[in-house]
Amino acid sequence: MTPNTIAIDGPAASGKSSVGSRVAEALNYLFFDTGLMYRAVTWIALQREVDLADEAAVSKIAEDVPIDVRPPSYADGRACDVLIDDDDITWQCRRPEVDANVSIVAAYPAVRTALSKQQRRIGLRGEVVMVGRDIGTVVLPEADLKVYLDASAEERARRRYDEIVARGEKADYDEILAKVKQRDHVDSTRDVAPLRPADDAVIINTDRLDEDQVYEKIMGLCQ
Repeated sequence: MTPNTIAIDGPAASGKSSVGSRVAEALNYLFFDTGLMYRAVTWIALQREVDLADEAAVSKIAEDVPIDVRPPSYADGRACDVLIDDDDITWQCRRPEVDANVSIVAAYPAVRTALSKQQRRIGLRGEVVMVGRDIGTVVLPEADLKVYLDASAEERARRRYDEIVARGEKADYDEILAKVKQRDHVDSTRDVAPLRPADDAVIINTDRLDEDQVYEKIMGLCQ
């Protein structure tokens, strides 16, 4: 029986989003990258000119503003729709100013608590592949299938480096590696929902696997 809810967790650049979207497409499920909600809160705060250093004000946005994630309504490259009061903000969430500030917002405990509740509401609808860092442990601990994708910091930095170079941009591997290690430290030591595999998660080390191999492994678990 195909699992109705699938949680895919793992550190930054472990391949969660790329393989998760493929699994969701194959199963005709909603692909839900929970990082989009943190981006949505960041965008709203910027639009309202809220000081992002004001944790209480930013957290209130996460608590008060209903955010919804639905299957894509347009074939414009999006993996899903991100909606606020039926307003489509899917691409606004990807703007450079959001990229530059989302890590500040995501670090606030009250924001994480509030958005975990919103993510859970969507996950409990079923037929969903949710990816993040605390899905199997906090957001949807009853998920039918929990997968934890892991890889060394060096391998994940190399992937990021290759992606940037492939776009024709300049990249510094050592700088990328330092940022990956810093993000790992922040994610694994935070007080609220630290990054770790769920006790019943299937752990897949992707160091020596390409995306197709990881995809096949997860689809095999779904059978």
